Formats: sequence, C-alpha cells, structure tokens
Amino acid sequence: MTKLLKALAALVMLVPGYLLVVNAFKSQDDITRSPFGIPFDRLSLDHLGAALSNPDFAITKAYVVTALFAVAVNVLSLAVSAPAAYVIARGTRLRHRTLLGLFLVGLFIPSQVLVIPVIYVLKYLGLMGTVTGFLLYETTLTLPVSMFLYVAYIKTLPRELDEAARVDGAGPIVTFWRVILPLMRPAVATAVVLHTIGVWTDFVNPQIILGPGSSLYTVTTSVYAAIGRYSTDFTVVYPNLLMAVAPVLVFFVLLQRNIVSGLTAGATKG
Repeated sequence: MTKLLKALAALVMLVPGYLLVVNAFKSQDDITRSPFGIPFDRLSLDHLGAALSNPDFAITKAYVVTALFAVAVNVLSLAVSAPAAYVIARGTRLRHRTLLGLFLVGLFIPSQVLVIPVIYVLKYLGLMGTVTGFLLYETTLTLPVSMFLYVAYIKTLPRELDEAARVDGAGPIVTFWRVILPLMRPAVATAVVLHTIGVWTDFVNPQIILGPGSSLYTVTTSVYAAIGRYSTDFTVVYPNLLMAVAPVLVFFVLLQRNIVSGLTAGATKG
C-alpha cells in the first residue's frame, strides 16, 4: 500500500514536468491535438531558439536580473543574520531565547500574508516600486530560515574556540568573522541554496513590489508577461516555462547534498 501511494505521488508530480518538457519542442497543432503525445519526427529546437531571441520576452535579461537579485539577497542576508545568530547562540539570557523565538515565528507566516502591510510600509518610506525596497523585503523573508540554521549550527561549535580567540586578544567581532564564520560553511551553503531557489521562483513579490510596469523582469514575472500576451501560443509558453524552470532544477540537483549536510550538521555534531 505504501509503495502504491508513493508511486501515485510520484506520478502526480512527474506528469506536469513531462508535459512541460515534451510540449516545449512541439508545434502548436501537436500540442493542442495531443499534449501527451511525442511526435518524434516533428520535434524541433526552433521554439527554444525563438524564445531566446524574442524581443518581447528577454529571457536572457531576466536570467541576469534574477541572478543579481539572488546574489544581493544572499549577501545581505548573511551580513545581517550570521552576526545576529552568533550573539543569540552564545547568549544565555532570556532575551536571547525570546529574540530567537521572534525570528522563528516568521517560519510559520506565509509571505503572501505580509504583502499588504509591506506595501504600506514601503510606500511610507518611498521604496515602493524600487529595487531597494524589493531587496530589503526579500532579505527580510530569508531571516527566519537563516537564523534557524545558523543558531543551531553555532551551538554545536565549542565555546572553547571563543575563549581561545579571547586569550589571543580577539574581540567578539573578530572572533566571529575569523573563527566562527569560516566554520559555518555547511549552514551557509544550505541557506544560500534555499534563498537562491526562493528568489528565483518568487512571483508575487517582484510582480507587486517592482510593479507590473517595471522595466526589470525576473524570470517568473517575465514568463507571466509572455503568457499574458501570448495566451494561446503554446509554442511561446512552454519553451519559456522550460527555460525558467530548468536552471533552478539543475541548481537544486547539483547542490542537494549541501542542503542535506547543512540541515543535519547541527544534529550530528557536538
């Protein structure tokens, strides 16, 4: 029974992927007549090439913009959450546990619920519709996961490291950047992978915060723009969707070991 349920679950998840891959190489007629069929003699790469060179849908530019957003969010998240996690992990007072609890509450709040209050805050600060506002909000969304990973990992590092650095004349800041942070590589790698996937696949936040009229399209918002304009042209929709999904799938498969090792490091050390 368990194997049957697993097979059904796998089938449900694989069918959309199958349709996406197969229809990205088919003509409009083949897609509408037989979306599940594979006409081997009529499969073509022309649709992917047309999607790459389409002036109305700059997928290459969307790749670059989204990748830059992901890098910026990861840098900001690490700069904010790692030092804070060090203070909380090494702290022994109630306020440290309370602060950690406040961060972890964010794990249970869907980001879509926060959109409306965030819009009011960004409008008040004059950051609505700006890259700065978008990056600040995306960075904020990463903090609960980062704090969870970093605090758990730092707690597994012996306090003798801090004491040895203190004996050598290093203060808390130097101890963190030169001793603790280099040892946090598994947790940092896990956070980077999760945050990058989150930024790459995010649709609601860039669509609303950057605005539908923005000249900066992420991968998801630019695909949406293409679907809105070519709603019946499946030879545009499927290739664009495939090119939007493929990089993040490859990225996840290549780095999934980092995710597992980072998530289990805190449980296996000590």
